[in-house]
Amino acid sequence: MDTGRPRNALAFDVTHQLVLSIAIPMTLGFMTTPLLGITNTAVVGRMGDPEALAGLAIGAMLFDLIMGSFNFLRASTTGLTAQALGRRDAHEQQAVFWRAIVSALGSGLALLVLSPLLILVGLKLMGAEGRIAEATSTYFSIRILAAPAALANYALLGFVLGRGQGRTGLLLQALINGINILLSIYLGLSLDWGVSGVAWGTMAGETAGALAGLFIVLRSFDRAHRPNRTEVFSRAKLAELFALNRDILIRTFVLIGSFAIMTRIGTSFGAITLAANAVLMNFFLLSGYYLDGLANAAEQITGRAIGAQYRPAFDRGLRLTTLWSFGLAAIISAFFYFAGPALIAGLTSSPEVQAAAETYMPWAAVTGLTGALAFLMDGVFIGATWSVDMRNRMLMSFAGYLAMLAVFVPLFGNHGLWLAMNAFLLFRGFFLAVLVKPRAAQTFRAAQ
Repeated sequence: MDTGRPRNALAFDVTHQLVLSIAIPMTLGFMTTPLLGITNTAVVGRMGDPEALAGLAIGAMLFDLIMGSFNFLRASTTGLTAQALGRRDAHEQQAVFWRAIVSALGSGLALLVLSPLLILVGLKLMGAEGRIAEATSTYFSIRILAAPAALANYALLGFVLGRGQGRTGLLLQALINGINILLSIYLGLSLDWGVSGVAWGTMAGETAGALAGLFIVLRSFDRAHRPNRTEVFSRAKLAELFALNRDILIRTFVLIGSFAIMTRIGTSFGAITLAANAVLMNFFLLSGYYLDGLANAAEQITGRAIGAQYRPAFDRGLRLTTLWSFGLAAIISAFFYFAGPALIAGLTSSPEVQAAAETYMPWAAVTGLTGALAFLMDGVFIGATWSVDMRNRMLMSFAGYLAMLAVFVPLFGNHGLWLAMNAFLLFRGFFLAVLVKPRAAQTFRAAQ
């Protein structure tokens, strides 16, 4: 029906096909990451040494805490690229990419220089001692060598996701994690390198992925839209990027810090419980990566809609991604609940760790449902670049998480720890969801 209003020249239709064309490839790609974690856990777990497995868990957590703090490189790149795509501004898309890559490589080199201090501080914070500390140091010292490549991969993935190129994102994730998995098994088990083999496999995968990603992206650039150095390093654009990255950095640091606190508290329950939690965290991570594909679809569609100033695409994208997110969350939670014992047995050969993990398994199984809204809202707010809201609401959620820990861990031990984590996921989703409608009304101009 003709309303008498001219259609927005930048308008686009949001369909189930569009959502799934982004979500399915990225879901498949992201699922290779927790499969990597499962493989690494299984490689070390098959050694039958709880201290080595606990050391791997702490080392991986330290690395994720540090590298995850730089997730703003992916998030900001996705949002800004998607908005430039919505405006059909190919020139700015390239400028966004170069700002992200330069930031990534510079940050990676800084981490290399600071790595000796980082591992010392990390071991102190995590309370790791003896053979656990030795395994942690071995893993971290090798894996940190890939820091520049790992951060470049954040920028590369953010760029291709911002352009809605889910298949390219899948290719890069599969390459990174596929090489990592194969080398971790070969070096860790076949050559009996253990924890160091797992770390060298990770380094090789990150490096190969960065080189392949740069080749693919640079080949796609049109020279006619190449920005000059002054445009790339525009003071106004860099100030905008710094503000966005600052807020996302705070939000991400708090998020990763919440997992570090969980690991630290788990350490106080002993090596068996800590190892059991490390096994179960793979369930949580797999649930998250399973849903991240839809969060990425929300990022791209939201950012593109805002760039095009087309509210109908924003609203329909939100409805469709919500529908798919909760449907898939229910499936993954049911799968882990019923298949949990068999999966645990495949991840560790230690009877003590198996028994402990089965005890707490239901808490890990439901994280898909409790976290579905949080993952989706992260995607919406990243695509919209509503970074101040993300930061503030994360701080509110973290305060609630700390309160839950203070109350329930003394009462219920490790059960209380998992209860607090699920509550934290619920807080994150709800606190952001209540802001979507008013923020969207402020962001979109009235149709002309």
